[in-house]
Amino acid sequence: MKFLIVLAALCAVALAVPRPDAEIVKQDSDVGPESFEYAYETSDGTKHNEGGQLKDAGTDHEAIVVHGSYSWVDEKTGEHFTVEYVADENGFQPKGAHIPVA
Repeated sequence: MKFLIVLAALCAVALAVPRPDAEIVKQDSDVGPESFEYAYETSDGTKHNEGGQLKDAGTDHEAIVVHGSYSWVDEKTGEHFTVEYVADENGFQPKGAHIPVA
């Protein structure tokens, strides 16, 4: 009997978990040996674009340099946010109107 109660409780919890209502409406990728690009867009307005390139291939300073951006719409306020970034040997460097600058 206890097993049935626990099973029913677990089923209720599983059914109560909110399901995302955003769907992927666009997706593209191109991956090569020394570079990559990908992008996706969802039905809720979220977008992400990114590309990377191998720099100084075959040397001791070999690194991947990534440029990209992502954006989303705040579901409560409807405000649109965008972050543009570079990620390289100096780390992740984001820029956006809503990000404080030191």
